[in-house]
Amino acid sequence: MEITVDQMYQIENKGHDMGFLKKFMMENAGAASVRRLVDKIGTMESKNIVIFVGLGNNGGDGLVMARHLSGYGAKVSVVLLGIPEKIKTEESIWNWSILQKMPSVNLKFGETFDLDFKPDIIIDSIFGTGISGDIKEPYASAIKYINQTDCYKFAVDVPSGLDPQTGDTANVYSKCDMTVTFHKMKKGIPKRKDLTGELFAEKIGIPPEAEEGIL
Repeated sequence: MEITVDQMYQIENKGHDMGFLKKFMMENAGAASVRRLVDKIGTMESKNIVIFVGLGNNGGDGLVMARHLSGYGAKVSVVLLGIPEKIKTEESIWNWSILQKMPSVNLKFGETFDLDFKPDIIIDSIFGTGISGDIKEPYASAIKYINQTDCYKFAVDVPSGLDPQTGDTANVYSKCDMTVTFHKMKKGIPKRKDLTGELFAEKIGIPPEAEEGIL
Protein backbone atom coordinates (compact mmCIF):
# COMPACT_ATOMS: atom_id res chain seq x y z
CA MET A 1 0.00 0.00 0.00
CA GLU A 2 1.31 3.43 -0.97
CA ILE A 3 0.67 6.52 1.15
CA THR A 4 0.93 10.26 0.66
CA VAL A 5 3.63 12.40 2.21
CA ASP A 6 0.99 14.19 4.29
CA GLN A 7 -0.32 10.89 5.64
CA MET A 8 3.23 9.95 6.63
CA TYR A 9 3.66 13.23 8.54
CA GLN A 10 0.38 12.58 10.37
CA ILE A 11 1.34 8.98 11.21
CA GLU A 12 4.73 10.09 12.57
CA ASN A 13 3.10 12.80 14.69
CA LYS A 14 0.47 10.41 16.03
CA GLY A 15 3.14 7.81 16.86
CA HIS A 16 5.15 10.51 18.63
CA ASP A 17 2.07 11.56 20.63
CA MET A 18 1.59 7.92 21.66
CA GLY A 19 5.08 8.04 23.17
CA PHE A 20 7.06 6.45 20.33
CA LEU A 21 9.29 9.51 19.98
CA LYS A 22 10.65 10.76 16.67
CA LYS A 23 14.22 10.24 17.91
CA PHE A 24 13.41 6.50 18.10
CA MET A 25 11.98 6.56 14.56
CA MET A 26 15.19 8.27 13.40
CA GLU A 27 17.36 5.71 15.18
CA ASN A 28 15.46 2.81 13.63
CA ALA A 29 15.48 4.42 10.17
CA GLY A 30 19.25 4.84 10.26
CA ALA A 31 19.81 1.34 11.64
CA ALA A 32 17.50 -0.26 9.03
CA SER A 33 19.31 1.64 6.26
CA VAL A 34 22.70 0.39 7.43
CA ARG A 35 21.42 -3.20 7.56
CA ARG A 36 20.26 -2.95 3.94
CA LEU A 37 23.60 -1.49 2.90
CA VAL A 38 25.57 -4.21 4.71
CA ASP A 39 23.32 -6.91 3.17
CA LYS A 40 24.16 -5.52 -0.26
CA ILE A 41 27.84 -4.62 0.02
CA GLY A 42 29.10 -7.05 2.67
CA THR A 43 31.85 -6.00 5.05
CA MET A 44 32.15 -2.30 5.83
CA GLU A 45 35.66 -2.71 7.27
CA SER A 46 37.91 0.12 5.98
CA LYS A 47 35.35 1.25 3.38
CA ASN A 48 35.50 4.98 2.69
CA ILE A 49 31.96 6.31 3.17
CA VAL A 50 30.88 9.91 2.64
CA ILE A 51 27.50 10.97 4.00
CA PHE A 52 25.98 14.23 2.77
CA VAL A 53 23.49 15.50 5.32
CA GLY A 54 20.95 18.29 5.20
CA LEU A 55 19.74 20.31 8.17
CA GLY A 56 16.43 18.49 8.64
CA ASN A 57 15.35 15.04 9.76
CA ASN A 58 16.53 13.37 6.56
CA GLY A 59 20.00 14.54 7.52
CA GLY A 60 19.40 13.17 10.99
CA ASP A 61 18.86 9.68 9.56
CA GLY A 62 22.26 10.03 7.89
CA LEU A 63 23.86 11.06 11.20
CA VAL A 64 22.52 7.86 12.78
CA MET A 65 23.96 5.88 9.85
CA ALA A 66 27.38 7.49 10.44
CA ARG A 67 27.47 6.21 14.01
CA HIS A 68 26.40 2.68 13.04
CA LEU A 69 28.80 2.48 10.08
CA SER A 70 31.68 3.60 12.26
CA GLY A 71 30.78 0.72 14.56
CA TYR A 72 31.12 -1.63 11.57
CA GLY A 73 34.68 -0.39 11.01
CA ALA A 74 34.02 1.93 8.08
CA LYS A 75 35.97 5.17 7.58
CA VAL A 76 33.11 7.65 7.74
CA SER A 77 33.09 11.30 6.71
CA VAL A 78 29.99 13.41 7.31
CA VAL A 79 29.49 16.58 5.25
CA LEU A 80 26.85 18.79 6.89
CA LEU A 81 25.56 21.20 4.24
CA GLY A 82 25.40 24.25 6.46
CA ILE A 83 26.44 25.06 10.01
CA PRO A 84 25.52 23.00 13.08
CA GLU A 85 23.72 25.97 14.66
CA LYS A 86 21.16 25.79 11.84
CA ILE A 87 20.22 22.12 12.28
CA LYS A 88 16.43 22.26 12.39
CA THR A 89 15.20 19.50 14.69
CA GLU A 90 16.04 18.38 18.21
CA GLU A 91 16.42 14.79 16.98
CA SER A 92 19.10 15.78 14.48
CA ILE A 93 20.85 18.10 16.96
CA TRP A 94 20.99 15.21 19.44
CA ASN A 95 22.55 12.87 16.87
CA TRP A 96 25.07 15.52 15.74
CA SER A 97 26.12 16.01 19.38
CA ILE A 98 26.92 12.28 19.67
CA LEU A 99 29.10 12.37 16.54
CA GLN A 100 31.01 15.33 18.00
CA LYS A 101 32.18 12.95 20.73
CA MET A 102 33.35 10.36 18.16
CA PRO A 103 36.84 11.00 16.74
CA SER A 104 36.25 7.93 14.53
CA VAL A 105 33.89 10.02 12.37
CA ASN A 106 35.30 12.88 10.28
CA LEU A 107 32.90 15.84 10.52
CA LYS A 108 32.88 18.63 7.96
CA PHE A 109 30.36 21.45 7.73
CA GLY A 110 29.79 24.78 6.03
CA GLU A 111 28.36 26.46 2.97
CA THR A 112 31.36 25.47 0.86
CA PHE A 113 33.40 22.32 1.02
CA ASP A 114 36.50 20.87 -0.55
CA LEU A 115 35.66 17.35 -1.64
CA ASP A 116 38.93 15.48 -1.89
CA PHE A 117 37.36 12.16 -0.91
CA LYS A 118 37.76 8.89 -2.77
CA PRO A 119 34.58 7.23 -1.54
CA ASP A 120 33.57 3.60 -1.97
CA ILE A 121 30.03 4.56 -0.96
CA ILE A 122 28.16 7.88 -0.90
CA ILE A 123 25.05 8.26 1.23
CA ASP A 124 22.56 10.94 0.18
CA SER A 125 20.63 12.16 3.20
CA ILE A 126 20.24 15.76 2.08
CA PHE A 127 16.50 16.11 1.40
CA GLY A 128 13.59 13.87 2.26
CA THR A 129 9.98 14.91 1.93
CA GLY A 130 10.40 18.66 2.45
CA ILE A 131 11.41 19.72 -1.05
CA SER A 132 9.94 22.75 -2.80
CA GLY A 133 11.24 24.95 -5.60
CA ASP A 134 14.74 24.98 -7.04
CA ILE A 135 17.59 23.39 -5.10
CA LYS A 136 20.19 26.02 -4.29
CA GLU A 137 23.79 25.97 -3.04
CA PRO A 138 25.46 24.27 -1.33
CA TYR A 139 22.97 21.46 -1.94
CA ALA A 140 23.12 21.64 -5.73
CA SER A 141 26.91 21.17 -5.77
CA ALA A 142 26.65 18.23 -3.38
CA ILE A 143 24.08 16.53 -5.61
CA LYS A 144 26.24 17.14 -8.68
CA TYR A 145 29.23 15.68 -6.83
CA ILE A 146 27.18 12.58 -5.94
CA ASN A 147 26.21 12.07 -9.58
CA GLN A 148 29.71 12.65 -10.93
CA THR A 149 31.49 10.31 -8.51
CA ASP A 150 32.02 6.71 -9.53
CA CYS A 151 31.00 4.63 -6.50
CA TYR A 152 27.97 2.98 -4.91
CA LYS A 153 25.24 5.50 -4.04
CA PHE A 154 22.60 5.04 -1.36
CA ALA A 155 19.59 7.34 -0.81
CA VAL A 156 17.94 7.77 2.58
CA ASP A 157 14.11 7.89 2.22
CA VAL A 158 14.25 9.39 -1.30
CA PRO A 159 16.95 10.53 -3.74
CA SER A 160 17.45 14.26 -3.09
CA GLY A 161 15.55 16.35 -5.63
CA LEU A 162 12.88 13.71 -6.25
CA ASP A 163 9.44 14.68 -4.94
CA PRO A 164 8.18 11.60 -3.06
CA GLN A 165 4.60 12.70 -3.51
CA THR A 166 4.50 13.23 -7.30
CA GLY A 167 7.64 11.65 -8.74
CA ASP A 168 8.58 15.04 -10.23
CA THR A 169 12.18 16.23 -10.02
CA ALA A 170 13.73 19.55 -9.05
CA ASN A 171 16.36 21.37 -11.12
CA VAL A 172 18.98 18.91 -9.81
CA TYR A 173 18.48 15.43 -8.36
CA SER A 174 20.61 12.51 -7.35
CA LYS A 175 20.71 9.15 -9.09
CA CYS A 176 21.28 6.27 -6.68
CA ASP A 177 21.82 2.51 -6.69
CA MET A 178 19.59 1.85 -3.68
CA THR A 179 16.89 3.77 -1.81
CA VAL A 180 15.45 2.81 1.55
CA THR A 181 12.24 4.59 2.52
CA PHE A 182 10.45 4.17 5.82
CA HIS A 183 7.20 2.77 7.20
CA LYS A 184 5.35 2.61 3.88
CA MET A 185 6.09 3.51 0.27
CA LYS A 186 5.29 7.12 -0.71
CA LYS A 187 3.32 7.37 -3.96
CA GLY A 188 5.86 9.23 -6.10
CA ILE A 189 8.99 7.23 -5.30
CA PRO A 190 8.40 4.06 -7.38
CA LYS A 191 7.70 6.19 -10.47
CA ARG A 192 11.44 6.90 -10.77
CA LYS A 193 13.23 3.57 -10.43
CA ASP A 194 15.86 5.09 -12.73
CA LEU A 195 16.79 7.39 -9.81
CA THR A 196 16.07 5.18 -6.81
CA GLY A 197 17.78 1.98 -7.95
CA GLU A 198 16.77 -0.94 -5.72
CA LEU A 199 13.89 0.17 -3.55
CA PHE A 200 12.89 -0.95 -0.05
CA ALA A 201 10.31 0.23 2.48
CA GLU A 202 11.50 -0.58 6.00
CA LYS A 203 9.47 -0.65 9.21
CA ILE A 204 10.86 1.66 11.90
CA GLY A 205 8.72 0.65 14.86
CA ILE A 206 5.79 3.03 14.38
CA PRO A 207 2.75 1.40 16.04
CA PRO A 208 0.10 0.33 13.50
CA GLU A 209 -2.42 2.14 15.73
CA ALA A 210 -0.79 5.40 14.64
CA GLU A 211 -2.44 4.88 11.25
CA GLU A 212 -5.99 4.78 12.65
CA GLY A 213 -8.14 7.56 11.25
CA ILE A 214 -5.43 8.50 8.74
CA LEU A 215 -5.36 5.54 6.31
